[in-house]
Amino acid sequence: MRRCNARQSEPPGTRGGIGLLQCPLTDFRNHSMADIGRFNRLQVLKHTGFGLYLNGGNDGDILLPKRYIPKDKPSEVGDWLDVFIYFDSEDKIIATTEQPKAQVGDFVSLKVIAKNNVGVFLDWGLPKDVLLPFSEQKRPLEVGDYAVVHLYLDKHTSRVIATSRLDRYLDKTPARYKAGDPVDLLIVERTDLGHKAIINGLHWGLVHKNEAFKFLRGGQREQGYIREMRADGKISLSLQPVGTAAADQLQDQILQKLLDNNGQLALSDKSTPEAISRAFGVSKGNFKKAIGGLLKQGKISIHSDHIELL
Repeated sequence: MRRCNARQSEPPGTRGGIGLLQCPLTDFRNHSMADIGRFNRLQVLKHTGFGLYLNGGNDGDILLPKRYIPKDKPSEVGDWLDVFIYFDSEDKIIATTEQPKAQVGDFVSLKVIAKNNVGVFLDWGLPKDVLLPFSEQKRPLEVGDYAVVHLYLDKHTSRVIATSRLDRYLDKTPARYKAGDPVDLLIVERTDLGHKAIINGLHWGLVHKNEAFKFLRGGQREQGYIREMRADGKISLSLQPVGTAAADQLQDQILQKLLDNNGQLALSDKSTPEAISRAFGVSKGNFKKAIGGLLKQGKISIHSDHIELL
């Protein structure tokens, strides 16, 4: 199964936002039917007063309504257009040039905007909302909640469906990362040990409590790093670079900050994790290691409320 990465809709206060999907589109020149729930490259068959009909092969002609035809790019019969294919509110296959927040194969955080006796409906940026059935929910959801879900195509109805049961869609083969590798993270949920996260849309990992130097919530996207590939196959993550090079870089940053502030900095090993994170974007533990190293090198002195350049 192809997996796609996207900058997706996230809860307020998180990094990121709606952006371009990074999954390759389906080029219809190499397929006999449209790929529902994904972007496709389809050929224009004819113009009508209410839109364009595109060649959907075995799916028949697919309408691209007039309001979605790019105004800056007139289309002629025979031209190829990049469009998203899905079922509309009347259960007809339809094309759009609108940008959804995710497509089939993605993991994404979406907002609950409606609820009925079947499940809840999520806003994925298109006129017809996507269903998250009760049977596919890990916890009860109400309107206004956000849920991290995987989008898949129901094999019986060919409708795009969401699920919160993510395990079955993640790679079970041993991961080939190594310590220090930069990775893209989607924070999923908080646990007793820390925060579970999806790595590069493929594997589970864990940001342990002592590595979470800033507030994290489900649906948040972060740049992360592989801290450890454990013997049991689990993956420990960090939100900051790891290794000797990263430690040296932090020490250089601290020295530069001291030079910029007349040799003094109102931070010490007694400062709060929040103050340290604001100043350097690192955990208190890593900051303490860095200034401890500078102290041993005779470059700084450490006081109760500040450090000083020697």
